[in-house]
Amino acid sequence: MPPKSGRVASAVVVVVGGGVIGLSCALRLRQKGFYVVVLNTGEARDAASWGNAGHIATEQVMPLASPRMLLSAPGRMFTLTGGALDIGWRHIGTWLPWGMRYVRACAPSTARRGHMALRDLLSHAMPAWRRMVGDLGAPDLLIDKGHLMLWDGTTDPRRAMRAVMSSDLGSATACAMTRQERESLIPLLGHIPRAGLAFGGTGQVRDPGLVLTTLQDRLRAETGCELRQQRVIRVSSGPSGAQVIVQDGTSLTPDIVVMAAGVGTRDLVHGWTLPLIAERGYHIEWDHGGMPEGPPMVFADHAVIVSRFEARMRASTFVEFTRADAPPDMRKWQKLEHTVQKIGLPVRSGFSRWVGCRPTLPDYLPAIGRIPGLPGIIAACGHQHLGLTLAPFTAEIVTAIATDEDISLNLHPFRPDRFGRTHARKV
Repeated sequence: MPPKSGRVASAVVVVVGGGVIGLSCALRLRQKGFYVVVLNTGEARDAASWGNAGHIATEQVMPLASPRMLLSAPGRMFTLTGGALDIGWRHIGTWLPWGMRYVRACAPSTARRGHMALRDLLSHAMPAWRRMVGDLGAPDLLIDKGHLMLWDGTTDPRRAMRAVMSSDLGSATACAMTRQERESLIPLLGHIPRAGLAFGGTGQVRDPGLVLTTLQDRLRAETGCELRQQRVIRVSSGPSGAQVIVQDGTSLTPDIVVMAAGVGTRDLVHGWTLPLIAERGYHIEWDHGGMPEGPPMVFADHAVIVSRFEARMRASTFVEFTRADAPPDMRKWQKLEHTVQKIGLPVRSGFSRWVGCRPTLPDYLPAIGRIPGLPGIIAACGHQHLGLTLAPFTAEIVTAIATDEDISLNLHPFRPDRFGRTHARKV
């Protein structure tokens, strides 16, 4: 790293984590003149930002920590109903402490505050995405043409549709699809969906992997940026400033450290341990054989979202609370494959399979901001299902914090120490 000075133009930032949030932070910080070092381990496909549905989910303003979600949990259990929620009972020590905090976060008053905070944060997501792809010179990375929610089951969907349309969707909109709009899906599904909603103000990325490689290529082209494959062992802060120790024993002393390592952030910072859990999701992917472009489709009867990425399609679902390193549950991939075929989607190849970890906090809000008592360390983690959606705006917030600029957002609900700074038990 270059020698440090008090000037921003030569100050050094270490970003811990090379997913979409870490890389987006690195891009914005470099644009402000910081010398940026990104430390990451593993392959791009290991990150949740590689394996997600590519959906810019501005409509998801209701945190999953809410009375409604808590009460509906039994009906969504994979082992009881075949639903999308599953708990690794053999790993109760992993999720029980987190679950107790989650139940407290579902209290009506706490959930309302979380709702308002997430709504405000998500209102900035799409504009921030437009700014980032513009700065990257890759506007086609973003497809802001909304998404669909479809019903095909035997149960009358009108009640479910009314519930969605009457709920708070933030900056997004939803309206019932006309029969003609539903008929336009016959070439894709082989039938007319029973009902559907068309959302506006949402979108998708052309391909999550392409977003990562575009950010990486841009950062590698910058003279003031390094991308290193190095494992971080410990991050600390003291009178002499922040310190990052990597696996080979090397010690880095940057001006600022940005913690954006997903679930891996949990135990890295001395004196600060977030109650992050690895909320695992599954996807399958296949060749569609020339399907025309179309928006992401949520099949509400199956709790599955399907997205088209160039020549491939991807179906994603499941919320699985277990150990990050627990063996994948083969039944979930099999259920996804059966669902895709039942829906009638075009399949022109075998299926590839993926499982990955969403970094989730008990209140389903991210941790963004300086860590009190640990000068020079900024948190940018815990984005649960919204990491891709919120990455560009999170990067703008982190950069504003690093440069002491004003932020037109109340960051108090996202403060990194809201669960306390140190926890004796790991979750």
